[in-house]
Amino acid sequence: MNTGTSFRRVLALFFCLTAASPVTAVSSQRICTLSITGTGGNVVHLLAEIADTDTLRSRGLMFRKGLDKNRGMIFMYSSEEYLTFWMKNTYIPLSIAYISGEGVIHEIYDMKPLDTSIVYPSRLPARYALEVNRGWFREHGITQGCRVNLYGCFGK
Repeated sequence: MNTGTSFRRVLALFFCLTAASPVTAVSSQRICTLSITGTGGNVVHLLAEIADTDTLRSRGLMFRKGLDKNRGMIFMYSSEEYLTFWMKNTYIPLSIAYISGEGVIHEIYDMKPLDTSIVYPSRLPARYALEVNRGWFREHGITQGCRVNLYGCFGK
């Protein structure tokens, strides 16, 4: 077998293994597929970038001009705490959901781009925050009390 054939087989195996994983890396950013159960029992899937370090969380979606449909960013914290987000340097109209450690959405807010005069604090401690295009939750029947399946992305 020649080197070209071996390389193609290794590359094919890599793509098969990557496609089977719920977490993939895209240009140094990890992506996770979340499953969210809406109010009518419908399950919606969302590709979310994982922000699980101080650097990634502080940058968030700042300076971007758009966010693809059914895409978002999940902010992960080591424990439940009161969270506060704002829209500094964020051009995209977003909605944010604060999520408990068990994956239950406690609250959802629509946020105004580039407006640093408004902050969006969680009323309850949350372990996760999920940002998506503004109105995405409403369009998919996702409200307070709905459940986000985080298992497979970074554990329970």
